[in-house]
Amino acid sequence: MKDETKPDFSNRAYLLPHINREGVKFGVIALVIAAAASVVIDRFLPGLGFLEGILFLLAYGTFLFFRDPERYPPDDEKAVLSPADGRVCMITKAPFPDSLGEMEEYKGREFWRVSIFMSVFNVHVNRMPTAGEILKKEYVAAGKFFNASLDKASKENERCNYLVKAASGEIYAVTQIAGLVAKRIVPQVKDGDRLGRAERFGLIRFGSRLDVYLPAGTEPNVRLGQIMVAGETILGRLA
Repeated sequence: MKDETKPDFSNRAYLLPHINREGVKFGVIALVIAAAASVVIDRFLPGLGFLEGILFLLAYGTFLFFRDPERYPPDDEKAVLSPADGRVCMITKAPFPDSLGEMEEYKGREFWRVSIFMSVFNVHVNRMPTAGEILKKEYVAAGKFFNASLDKASKENERCNYLVKAASGEIYAVTQIAGLVAKRIVPQVKDGDRLGRAERFGLIRFGSRLDVYLPAGTEPNVRLGQIMVAGETILGRLA
């Protein structure tokens, strides 16, 4: 698939990137707080003027957290792409998560699971690994906030599971897992939605993890610690 979007190599694209709609309100709130604090500092604490710059930098950082750059998937229709930016923190075999693993056709089966840890410095918009249909979305509000790099986070933290049918027919699963400081998973799809590969399907706010349960017969093609780019890095190829 060729993406005809023209890449933007200007400095503006790095300093003022496109912001996901979910982040606009947070950025505006941070900017208003910085502006109000600046007025107070100028009036009552003129000797602490340097704090104004720090507050505006924090507001700018809030906007940057929700940056949503364009991505350019490879021309390989069999590729299963990374759904997240970050680093591979685990590669293991595991059953599908939560009730997905209890479905009769998947009970007792294990699949390769690639886990991608996202720090607060990564882009947090998540993208579809393949073109396909959301067969089932399952939100689990467990409420705990273990470090997302730990294996137990996949069973204890807030999470959202997706059972996906690729356009070529293979079944796989994706899980968004809230992390140590993450406060909310924001799914942007529902059951029955059909999406193209690398299309946005949600995000997680402030540090988290993505698990991809590869389709049966698909081997992981990444290493522990490898840097991932959502919608571009190939995790494996459909059998």
